[in-house]
Amino acid sequence: MSAGDAAAPPAEPHQQTRLEACVAVGTRLLRTTAFRLAVLYLGMFVLSVGVILLVVYRTTAGFLEQEIGETIALEVSSLQDHYRGYGLSGLIDVVRGRSAVAGNNSIYLLTTPQGVILAGNLSGWPGAVPSASGWTHFKVADYGGVTDRPSTAQAVTFTLPGQFRLLVGRDMSEIDQLRDRMVHSLGWILGVTAMLGLGGGLLLSRGAMRRIEAINRTTRQIMAGDLSDRVPRFGGGDEMDRLAGNLNAMLDRIERLMTGMRQVTDSVAHDLRTPLTRLRSRIELALIHDTEDPEVYRGVLQDTIAEADRLLATFTALLSIAEAESGAKRRDFVPVDLAEVVQLAADLYEPVAEERGQSLTMEIHKPATVRGNGQLLAQAVSNLLDNAIKYTPEGGRITLTLDGAGPGQAGRIVVADDGPGIPAGEREKVLQRFVRLDASRASPGNGLGLSLVDAVATLHGARLELSDNGPGLRVALVFPAEPGR
Repeated sequence: MSAGDAAAPPAEPHQQTRLEACVAVGTRLLRTTAFRLAVLYLGMFVLSVGVILLVVYRTTAGFLEQEIGETIALEVSSLQDHYRGYGLSGLIDVVRGRSAVAGNNSIYLLTTPQGVILAGNLSGWPGAVPSASGWTHFKVADYGGVTDRPSTAQAVTFTLPGQFRLLVGRDMSEIDQLRDRMVHSLGWILGVTAMLGLGGGLLLSRGAMRRIEAINRTTRQIMAGDLSDRVPRFGGGDEMDRLAGNLNAMLDRIERLMTGMRQVTDSVAHDLRTPLTRLRSRIELALIHDTEDPEVYRGVLQDTIAEADRLLATFTALLSIAEAESGAKRRDFVPVDLAEVVQLAADLYEPVAEERGQSLTMEIHKPATVRGNGQLLAQAVSNLLDNAIKYTPEGGRITLTLDGAGPGQAGRIVVADDGPGIPAGEREKVLQRFVRLDASRASPGNGLGLSLVDAVATLHGARLELSDNGPGLRVALVFPAEPGR
């Protein structure tokens, strides 16, 4: 095999990889919605520019042709009048005189019925067939001047009395050149417009694809188990940034729910193991206890029932929180009178407060109505009163207040006590499930009361505010005003 027949050396691996990557990027770019929209807009833009240029062309070239036509028509009318006034000889003199004018681009030809030329600056009658109106466009010469282009003319022909034929026209070479140049320029303009539009579409598509790829990359990280990754924002405040913000808010919500689920699982396993172990130990001791006294078994059964009730209360609270967080109750919302909710909770817990030597005061400053679930709202207010009564010492004072609508508010329920309160650094923590502060470990409860209140507040779009009552704790449920009110 000769050197000339030797096969070309194969491309280097990194060059192939780069080429394949470029082809893959180009293929993805062509398949993107942004690129397709860019091509669609490009087509509409080119069509619009084409229509505008066509109007410009028709306005320019058409106007010149119309002016020439009107000039020829006036000259024909003048020659006809001259023929009627001075006869054939006078017309021949006028045509010869006008044909002899130097630099005149007018065309004249007067012939006998047999075709003999009487006057004019054409060598013969054109062979082009005139239109129904008598106008004809014909070639005067194969080329004209330095442009080396065919010389054309547009003329009108008519027959005089005696079958004499007269042709009057204008040289159209300059108009034809102008028309060709305009068509050539319009083609270049459309081509450049298409190239610029396509290039801009590719750039826009590339930028949009890069931002969408960032979203896809984040979702892949999330699916791989990394819940901390977030969609980057470019700071332009456009639709993509708003989409990124909404996705990040959704991911924050999912991360909180997943974290809460893990915490609930761990807390359920930890906090319920002790009461279940205690429950089993009581039953086991009752079985191995050698006695025939029925009171012993009755006491064990009563303690077992009480322990089971506490476990059921815990699971009921967990189910209520899950139901509130799922939003399933939102479609059952009806107008709820907060004054009735507050009055019912106060009537229910006032005897409990009196039994513990506490003072429970209810104040309704102004009625308020919100859309919500009355049962969940009543449970939330009951939980707040239960906590206040539980942690307020004997002789303490508890107030339950309903304020009317304020700026941007539909209503405000406030429960305040003069107990130990909650430190500012712990107020976010106590809203989590099964979280109890060290000072409240000796009190009965499962650490789900404020978690349920927070879930109910979120379901109703309300804010749960914990603040210092100096001394004690002040908890407020603030309901926003409905849109348009």
